[in-house]
Amino acid sequence: MTDTSNPLTYPYDNTPAPGKTMEVAPGVYWLQMPLPMSLNHINLYLLEGKNGWTVVDTGIRGSETRDLWLDLFEKELRGKPIDQVICTHMHPDHTGQAGFISEYWHAPLLMSYSEYYQARVMSTMMREGGTWEMSEYFVRAGIDQSFLEEMREGRSNFMPEAEDRPLPGAFLRMKDGDKLEIGNNQWLVITGNGHSPEHVCLYCKELRILISGDQILPVITSNVSVQPTEPFANPLVGWLESHEKFKKLLPNDILVLPAHNRLFYGVQERLQQLIDHHEDRMLLLEENCTTPQKAIDLLPHLFKRKLESYSLFMGLGECIAHLHCLMGRNRIERTLEKDVFLYRSIDPTLPARARPEYHEEPDESPQMV
Repeated sequence: MTDTSNPLTYPYDNTPAPGKTMEVAPGVYWLQMPLPMSLNHINLYLLEGKNGWTVVDTGIRGSETRDLWLDLFEKELRGKPIDQVICTHMHPDHTGQAGFISEYWHAPLLMSYSEYYQARVMSTMMREGGTWEMSEYFVRAGIDQSFLEEMREGRSNFMPEAEDRPLPGAFLRMKDGDKLEIGNNQWLVITGNGHSPEHVCLYCKELRILISGDQILPVITSNVSVQPTEPFANPLVGWLESHEKFKKLLPNDILVLPAHNRLFYGVQERLQQLIDHHEDRMLLLEENCTTPQKAIDLLPHLFKRKLESYSLFMGLGECIAHLHCLMGRNRIERTLEKDVFLYRSIDPTLPARARPEYHEEPDESPQMV
């Protein structure tokens, strides 16, 4: 979602070159690494400690990012080692170089419990390919077998290569409310979920900074999806509840350091925008389910572009997440007919709430973050 009336402010006109750093607060350095997709970068951060550095998120797998890290090790660390690696959550653009950096420096990995083990499950699933559970998930969403064959034969940019180092076999657990001492600063661990199961954000009250990962992005909305690994999950409830939690905890004058897009001020406005966006999408789906609908047939209401391959996978997951949230609110019912789920609006208050002419424009396509 892009909002041209966005009230957020962006203090930095320039961005760091790949493999270079830019200091944005005392001891806090911003860097970017490339991504092989339309969203072509990820923001990573280095926190300077008294005797070494903390890496926050690591970039995607592959030699391009690894070589940039090697250059950064040589030129940007001022003779101090990396002594710990934090991954905000499980997704491969955040964990892809964690094994390499941890092994290179013998630096421990810090993650939340759910994110660490979900990352290991995801890695196994990507290596093993399709399963009957995955096939059933897509068939029940209205997908035909040709798409399943395409998914089995295709290759995602996120899939590991043989030379990539696996996620470290041990980790140090972070949990909500923990406090990390890094250099002269204390960082509070605040967790959210929905985009991933136990996403870590880091808040430094003294520096007025939040490292938000993918939990709060300024321009796009993070993917909130039902996955084949948990086909009856309701992640959007957790996403909305997390944003309400962050609204209560965070002052509006902090600088937000997100994983994508630009650093920004205006966290309270952005949190409300994200809540409003998903509420709008759910009402739109309700209005278009007055007769029973397959999930696949609802995608044109949410996305402008025809979705194919992995964008279809992401779009379906988002659509089903919104439908499951509506089911939890008793506004949609789901029935299984001929192995396909059909969704129908059942809330008698819908005619009074409907506003079909006032919805946001559909997104171009789902973002793979």
